[in-house]
Amino acid sequence: MSESDFVKSWIEKSPYSAALGVVPEAIGDGRARLRLPFDDDNTNPGQVLHGGVAASLAAIGAQTVTRATLGAASGPWHTASLQINYLAAAKAQDVVAHSTLLRRGKELCFVETDVVGDDGKPIAHATAAVRARFAAAPAELAVSAGDHGRSDPGPMGPHLGSIPFMGRRGIVAEHMVDGTSRLTMPLGEVNGDSDGGVHEGAVLALLDSTGAMAAWAEHGAGNYRASTPSMQARIIAPAPSGDLVAYGRCVQRDGEILWSEVEVAGQADGRICARGSVLYRIVA
Repeated sequence: MSESDFVKSWIEKSPYSAALGVVPEAIGDGRARLRLPFDDDNTNPGQVLHGGVAASLAAIGAQTVTRATLGAASGPWHTASLQINYLAAAKAQDVVAHSTLLRRGKELCFVETDVVGDDGKPIAHATAAVRARFAAAPAELAVSAGDHGRSDPGPMGPHLGSIPFMGRRGIVAEHMVDGTSRLTMPLGEVNGDSDGGVHEGAVLALLDSTGAMAAWAEHGAGNYRASTPSMQARIIAPAPSGDLVAYGRCVQRDGEILWSEVEVAGQADGRICARGSVLYRIVA
């Protein structure tokens, strides 16, 4: 099996990638091209692509390039750092992710990804540093301090399940008031990777959603337009084989712009697998 074949097999056998509908079109020479046909299950209201899906494509593309570059024996892998800027909405259309190797290191690969619509319109731009662990022992992970323990989903929380992408993931808002949010996501049948753990694309989607919900919890519900202009994420280790919980806190507000910090942990043991910051915009 060639290096590109083993990576293609990973994409096709990951339940999360399959649920999204990711199609690997080209892999090799430090590049990857992934297509995502339009599917209502990947959207927010109005048939707009969920930001977590674009982030997932960036992570899958970056890992595809890294795995093909460093080889099958270099795993397991995780996206140690990802910065994504959302440039425009993709509405009811296919999107394509073009990933390119910027630099190869001993255990890190730096990869740039452009997500574009089927009309060529730029949708998102991401840079990532993907780490290959070369069979190293699992990292010692810190345990999350959790939050205040209150459970009030507020006026918006009960309706998150009606958002196609979030409903498909099984994401539930346990708490969403006073500038803080707590969302849970089961491993389920559609959030996993081929190794049995949660797919890091699903981790990024949960992180994105939790940060956005913390911003709403600070701002308050209403008839507003909202979007995520940017997200920074750090996946500290491959996600566990179990349900996840994410804690969000809005740390700063300046007019229509809100910043939230998010921590993602295993629900069973509280060990943190990802941290991130979400820049959110709510406009009257």
